[in-house]
Formats: sequence, C-alpha cells, structure tokens
Amino acid sequence: QVQLMESGGGSVQSGGSLRLSCAVSGISIRPYFLAWFRQAVGKGREGVAHIDINGRPVYAGSVKGRFIISRDNARNTLSLQMNTLKPEDTAMYYCAVSQAPVEWREDLYEYWGQGTRVTVSS
Repeated sequence: QVQLMESGGGSVQSGGSLRLSCAVSGISIRPYFLAWFRQAVGKGREGVAHIDINGRPVYAGSVKGRFIISRDNARNTLSLQMNTLKPEDTAMYYCAVSQAPVEWREDLYEYWGQGTRVTVSS
C-alpha cells in the first residue's frame, strides 16, 4: 500500500520559513515524478513546484525564488523549503507522486498525501 505523509506545517509570521517533508512508503520514489500542490480555503488546488527523476525543479511564478523543492531518493522523501513566507502562502500543502512527468496536471497524479497546514500571519 502506497502512503504519503506530509509534515512540517505550522504557523509563522510573514517573512518566516518552514520546511515541509513528505515521507513515501510502499514504493521507491526513484522513478517517479514528484510535486507539491496547495489549496487555500475557498480556492482550488494549485501547483507549487514539481521535480523530475533527474532532480530538475520547476516552480510556480508565485513561489519562484522563495521556495526550493528537493528529493532524497535514498530516504524516499520529498521536501519543500519555504522562505520569505507571505500571508498568501497560507494553505493546505499536499505532496503527490506520478509515474509520468505530468507537471501541473493534478488529475494525473496517482498518489496523494493528506496534507499539512501552513498559516502565515502578517
């Protein structure tokens, strides 16, 4: 059974930092495309960052230069370092796994975590 478990969310003030982790069990992440999505209250889910099997990252414009996505295949984990956080970053953050490089096509990701909440106060 494949499971994804996010951690690291919390409440911070604007300008602060958080590091999210996604521990994956049941599969090796090595051949998989990985991503972080987020969903704010009352809004649809949006892509934050994704990373391919070679470790190449792509970021949404709203987080580029502030967030860093990384993967550790040996530890089977995905991470998201979030710096210079803004109130508009407040959301539930989800990690996702896909066999294909589906980028922002959230409907094509096979596995999802339950989410970790991030709250940024001004």
